Amino acid sequence: MKKVISPCFVFLFCVTGLQSHGAGYVFDKPGQHVFITFKASHLGFSYILGHFEDFNGTFAYDPDKPEDSIVHVTIDVKSLDTDHAERDKHLRGSGYFDVETYPSITFASSSYAGSTTSGILTGELNLRGISKTIAIDVSKIGEGDDPWGGYRSGFEGSVTLDAGSYGLPAWIGDVEVYLVVEGVRQ
Repeated sequence: MKKVISPCFVFLFCVTGLQSHGAGYVFDKPGQHVFITFKASHLGFSYILGHFEDFNGTFAYDPDKPEDSIVHVTIDVKSLDTDHAERDKHLRGSGYFDVETYPSITFASSSYAGSTTSGILTGELNLRGISKTIAIDVSKIGEGDDPWGGYRSGFEGSVTLDAGSYGLPAWIGDVEVYLVVEGVRQ
């Protein structure tokens, strides 16, 4: 099974560095136009689908220089939601995400290779205190003026993660992460 990371991870960026890397955007979390979802095997019989409710991120994007794009994301692991309260409590515990010790998942991009419409966003994902370089397949959804006088850019991304390589039980296998990010230009 694959894991997809939506720039739960794909589009986080430090606002202080945005100017040198194109226009700076902040995730439209208040408008709920960003999503970080995942899919994992349940004992090989079915799947568990879930998402994270609380996260924030920024990204810098210039369509004339997509290779300079930068993303930073921080996820509050306690906000994990699989639509089953007892399972969520179990997954937040020490045998899985251990939110008391590791309250956040972070992603910081290091490079982007591709066109203005699609490519690979590479960066460091830190999950359960373990940092690994990952590559997220990214596609641009669209950009333009919004009805409120702002300007927005939207992207989607996916990545597959090996649960065991991040200290989660190895029997979980691959986790597919899918992200949808809409940013409001600052």
